[in-house]
Amino acid sequence: MENNTQKANITVLGSFVVDLMSRTPHLPVPGETVLGGPFKLGPGGKGSNQATAAARAGANVVMCTKLGQDEFAKIALDNFTREGINTEHVYQDSRYETGVALIMVDEDAENMIVVAIGANNYITKEEVYQLEGKIAQSQVLLTQLETNIDAVIHAVDIAKAQHVPVILNPAPIQPIPDDLLAKVDILTPNETEAEKLTNMKIKSLEDAKAAGSILLDKGVKNVVITLGKNGALIVNKQKVEHVPAVKVDPVDTTGAGDAFNGGLAVALAEGKDLAKAVEFANYLAALSVTKVGTAPSMPLRKEIDDFMHKTR
Repeated sequence: MENNTQKANITVLGSFVVDLMSRTPHLPVPGETVLGGPFKLGPGGKGSNQATAAARAGANVVMCTKLGQDEFAKIALDNFTREGINTEHVYQDSRYETGVALIMVDEDAENMIVVAIGANNYITKEEVYQLEGKIAQSQVLLTQLETNIDAVIHAVDIAKAQHVPVILNPAPIQPIPDDLLAKVDILTPNETEAEKLTNMKIKSLEDAKAAGSILLDKGVKNVVITLGKNGALIVNKQKVEHVPAVKVDPVDTTGAGDAFNGGLAVALAEGKDLAKAVEFANYLAALSVTKVGTAPSMPLRKEIDDFMHKTR
């Protein structure tokens, strides 16, 4: 599918939250109040951000998530409709609130985030199984850990039964059962997540390689550790390959990991090999950090292709 004559199909199981973001001169220490601004409210959540990145990058995207029945749910539904994302499996439940993320971004583009995941934590087994047909028609299942982990496990089991590759972005980091890791085709931790999954510090590419090997021993087929300005490291049984970052002047790094994962899913679904897919994802993520916001900063496919053509 390198010629893009037909769009790739991707299913995303993940979160939606409303992002409440403010700029601040510096990130506060405990007990400190900092005057900030401007304030922005918009669509976010790891699942939704990754779905938006994938849709804007040219894929047909099916989203599975759960919302409350409140004003913030309307923001989600409007966003998915605007982005052309299939909402047949976006569920609502009046017992729970739509998720919210409280985000602070300082003058150096560093951020602090608190997520109240709300309804995202209550996706049922039955709701996931209703997704089976869509997963079967997909080239990739993309998921994270910002929903209840049972939902992730059920979706991964469906994908495995249908021989659909699984990308698991292990964020926000939490303990992951080894039997789930063993079903993952591509695990995409950042440095911090890789450290917590392996109980080792990562200060160099050699450290990242060692961490990747530990994760391979748990059954993961491929590990892609994202290293911020140092790019990404691919570790599998066949090779270790470093894919350099794309240099830009960052404005807001919030959502860069989501941009990367959405781009990776699209590139793999289009038939690119893993190294080329990681390169594409690096370019998408680099473009995303040149704008403020999470979902609103995700670039369109033409922007990505033009950027790659100019800077390669």
